Amino acid sequence: MTGTAGQQAKGRAGRLARLMPSGPSTAARTPFVLLVVLLLAGGLISLLLLNSALNEGSFKLSRLERETTELTDEQQALQHDVDSYSEPDALERRARQLGMVPGGTPAFLDPDGTVRGVPERATAEPSPSPTPTAPAPETTPGAGGEDGAGGEDGADPSATPSPTASATAPPTGTASPASGAPSTPTSPGR
Repeated sequence: MTGTAGQQAKGRAGRLARLMPSGPSTAARTPFVLLVVLLLAGGLISLLLLNSALNEGSFKLSRLERETTELTDEQQALQHDVDSYSEPDALERRARQLGMVPGGTPAFLDPDGTVRGVPERATAEPSPSPTPTAPAPETTPGAGGEDGAGGEDGADPSATPSPTASATAPPTGTASPASGAPSTPTSPGR
């Protein structure tokens, strides 16, 4: 039995050996193995390139977001400046610096050419002083002289100029109507 089993094993191995030849099959597998290795290496290299491209895009995106934030901050600061220059007080102050005066009573032209209203020339009004004036020396009644005037020099307190008295004087640096220069403001494009 052992002899027949050995022959059966040899017969079976022989049949298997005939199905898979050992010599030529090694030479046929080499190109296939090289092809698989090359495909795997190519896939790894393409993944590496894709990953580096995504990282580069990520860096570019973060740089652009930072620039956008900086430009947004700058735009908000500039808008704040424009808003502060557009305030009515700032516009009035700048207009007075340029020698402009508030307009008088307006007159309107109707479509038929008649004038509605009485046109007046704009006159220079004194601008309110933005800085407070120096306070007058305080006096106590009866401290100055025997007449009870209240001042050290005995001057009449009503002789000091009042704010309404100085309101009629034209501000310095503006042309008076008597100088011959027109006092009406001109604006570009009119």
